[in-house]
Amino acid sequence: MIFRALTLAAAVAGASVGAVGAQNAPPAATAPSEPAPQDAQTVIARMLARNAGLESYTVRVHVHMRTNLPFVDPNLDGTAYYKRPDNFAVVFDRVPSYGKGFQKLFDDVGDPTAWEKDSNIKLVGIQQLDGHPMIVLDLTKKIYSDQTKDTVVYVDPATYELAEMQWNYTNGDVIVMKQTYSVENGFTVVSAQHVDIHRRILHATGDSHYDTYQTNVAVSDAVFAKQQP
Repeated sequence: MIFRALTLAAAVAGASVGAVGAQNAPPAATAPSEPAPQDAQTVIARMLARNAGLESYTVRVHVHMRTNLPFVDPNLDGTAYYKRPDNFAVVFDRVPSYGKGFQKLFDDVGDPTAWEKDSNIKLVGIQQLDGHPMIVLDLTKKIYSDQTKDTVVYVDPATYELAEMQWNYTNGDVIVMKQTYSVENGFTVVSAQHVDIHRRILHATGDSHYDTYQTNVAVSDAVFAKQQP
């Protein structure tokens, strides 16, 4: 249980830097005159339309976790890779012995293409989040899970970027991850993340930050092949 909680905490702290993003960043491509979305598919399509010219990137990522477990406050450094249409991976330089499965949990967490493959997606409507109106999507597993209840996704309607994800578990556990963004080379990209983990035996917070992005660079498919189970 400790291992699962830690690996998921690290995954959430460093994930979701694929082709989505933008709380605290200016709108870049979505026209304000667009009609309100009537279904989840329209929301996903507009999210994927963001950063349309971004074919690939690499960026160094740094993760720091703080937990209620003695001597378990891991610091992780690695590289995030993205290649259109839906290849994303984070490779850490070194992983502590209790966290050998960290990398495997980074794939698909914040990728709308992966959401559609894995979950049924419902448009809930508009709700306030931190004083701002957000489009809310509810994700439930296509294949029944006795552990995951649902995942709630908050999308900024001004930018169609991912602002927050909340994982709800059947036993009452909750993980919440928020993202902030910056504009680099004309693209809106994740600059930092904050995660709060509330599980029965683990309470933790984590922060990750990203160095300068190298955009539209050559990225080998072998990077992503190594991440496959």
